[in-house]
Amino acid sequence: MNLSLYIARRYLFSRSKNTAINIITGIASLSVIVGAMALFVVLSVFSGLRTFSLSFSNDLDPDLKVFPKSGTHFTFTPAQAQKIKTIEGVAHFSQVVEKRVMFLFDGKTQFSFLKGVDAQFGRVSKTPEKLFNGQWLEPNTYQVVIGYGLSEKLSLGLLDYQNAFEVYAPKPGRGDLGLNPEDSFIIERIYPVGIYAINEEMDNRYVFADLQLAQAVVQLKPHEITNLEIRLQPNASEAQVIAALEKYIPSTTVKNRAQLNETLYKMLNSENVAVYLIFTLVIIMALFSLAGALIMMILDKKNNLKTLFSLGVTLPQLRRIFFLQGTLLSIFGGMVGLILGSVLVVMQQHYQLIMITETLAYPIEFHWENLALVWLTVIVLGMISSGIASSRVSEKMLD
Repeated sequence: MNLSLYIARRYLFSRSKNTAINIITGIASLSVIVGAMALFVVLSVFSGLRTFSLSFSNDLDPDLKVFPKSGTHFTFTPAQAQKIKTIEGVAHFSQVVEKRVMFLFDGKTQFSFLKGVDAQFGRVSKTPEKLFNGQWLEPNTYQVVIGYGLSEKLSLGLLDYQNAFEVYAPKPGRGDLGLNPEDSFIIERIYPVGIYAINEEMDNRYVFADLQLAQAVVQLKPHEITNLEIRLQPNASEAQVIAALEKYIPSTTVKNRAQLNETLYKMLNSENVAVYLIFTLVIIMALFSLAGALIMMILDKKNNLKTLFSLGVTLPQLRRIFFLQGTLLSIFGGMVGLILGSVLVVMQQHYQLIMITETLAYPIEFHWENLALVWLTVIVLGMISSGIASSRVSEKMLD
C-alpha cells in the first residue's frame, strides 16, 4: 500500500492525544457533512419547485406548437393533416385559432385571448381535465369555457341567459370606427358552460371556444388557423418531428415547450445556478475549518514528520499524507451528508413531513444528477483546501 495513503488513513481514524485537535477535527467533519446535506436538500427542493412551477404551463402548453413565419395565420389543408398523421413520433394534433379580443358582460369588459379548438384538443392539452365547475364545450356550438380569474373579474357564472356574454373582434381593414363603432366589430353572443382553474395567469388569459366559432369571429376561412398544437409519443425524436413538420407545412416555424416558455425557463435556470453558488459558499466556509484542522494536525504531528523525514520520506510524500487525509475526510463527510440528505428527501416524498397547505406537500424531488453534482463539488473543494493546508509542510518546519 502507498506509504502516504497508509499514514493518512491512520491519522484519519485514530484519535490524537491532544483533545483540542480531536474537537477541531470533529467540527470540521460535521461541517462537511452538514454542508453536503444542506446543498443536496436545497437542490432537491428546487427541483421539486421547478417541476411544480412548470406543471401549470405544461397542463396548457403542447409538446410542439406550429406558428406562421409571417402574418397571423396559415393554411392547413386535409392533405397536410394526413401527412402529419404519418410522421413518426406524433401522437395527436389539434388545430387552433388564437387571438386577443374583447369580452363584454353586464357592462364589464375584459381583454383576453379567444382560443378556438377542435375536438382533438383534449388529447393534446390537459386543460379539459382542469375544470373547476361545469363541463367542457361541445363541438359546433356557441359554448365557451372561461378561466376562474376571468369569471371573477366579470362576475360571470354558468348558463346565465339573462345577461348577454359577448365577444368583440375588430373587422379586418376597418381603421375608422365611423358613426357607429359596432359596425367595425364582429360581435357574437357566447354561452359559458365551464370554468377551468390552473393558475392566476392562465385563468385570466384564455376563453376556449369551438374552432369554427373562433374562425368566424376573427374572419378566417375554414382551413385557416393560427397554430397547430402537437402532442408527441413517449421517447419521440423532437428534432425529427420538427424537421418533418416544417417540410409538410411550409412557411411555418415550430417551437417546443421550453421555447414557448423561454422566459420562465431562463428564470428557473438562473435561480438554480444562484442557489447552487450560494450554498457552495456554505461548503467553502465549512472547508475552511477542514483546512484549519489539517494545519493543527500538521503542527501536532511535527515530531512524527521529522522522524519520517529523517528515515528518507520525501517532502512531497509528507505533504501527500495530509492532502490525502483531507481528501478522505471530504469523501467520507460528503458521503455521510448525502446519505442523510437522501433520507430526508425520500421521507418528504413519501411521508409529506412538511406541508404548504393542508393538502399540498412541499415539493421535492430526488435526482441522481443533484447527488453527483454535490458529490463532485465537495470532493473538488475538499482537495483544494487539503492542498492549501498540506503546503504548510516545509523543510523549514522540519529543521
